Amino acid sequence: MRQRLGLVFLVGLAAVPCLTASASARPTDPLAHRSVTLGHSVDGRPITAVETGDLDSPRKALIVGCIHGNECAGIAIAEQLARSAPPAGVDLWILPNLNPDGAAAETRGNAHGVDLNRNFPWRWTPLSGIYNSGPHPLSEPESRIAYRLIERVRPAVSIWFHQHLKLVDDSSGSTDIERRFAAAARLRLAPLAQEPGSAVTWQNHTFPNATAFVVELPAGRLPGATLSRLERAVRITIAPPLS
Repeated sequence: MRQRLGLVFLVGLAAVPCLTASASARPTDPLAHRSVTLGHSVDGRPITAVETGDLDSPRKALIVGCIHGNECAGIAIAEQLARSAPPAGVDLWILPNLNPDGAAAETRGNAHGVDLNRNFPWRWTPLSGIYNSGPHPLSEPESRIAYRLIERVRPAVSIWFHQHLKLVDDSSGSTDIERRFAAAARLRLAPLAQEPGSAVTWQNHTFPNATAFVVELPAGRLPGATLSRLERAVRITIAPPLS
């Protein structure tokens, strides 16, 4: 039976070491599952992740279900992964909703009106309107939460779910990994523009030996069969390579 731990950590600009300090509190079972409160949104909503799988594995993976509050179908994939059996050989971090304020308001941006996917440091550019990039890189608590988590965990594979283009973005990550996901998910692989200040372009620039990529889901809620296929595609993609 999986062991659940009610561990809570607050991750801010200076609070990342508490993730390291938690090692002694981790379960001894190599396949485990725990919830971690990473911090809070602009309006004070908790932003929570689930760490599941082999918590001691050097292979890390990250799944982000929602960064734009009006593109949140990926939350269902993240939650299904969190409920399912832990993956073997991978320390999987699942972040269902990075933008709970935007999701509550059904807006692209957060409560400040900032597009979190234009608020990361790599090639940040001042933008206004729907793509408002904020006053400076990492100006938003939600962006800082993701930034600090990624800096600490350093996932080998990161998948960020968006909508509504129904494709896998072939832009700045490993094409082989993106192609593997696309084939399993039955989605076409196509390049999208590399936007300034986006999460995946920052990751791929900062960690060139890892791969982060965007999956554009279809519009609307995901049918059960599609949800199961996408969960399986995630598991295939994050699995350790065959030796």
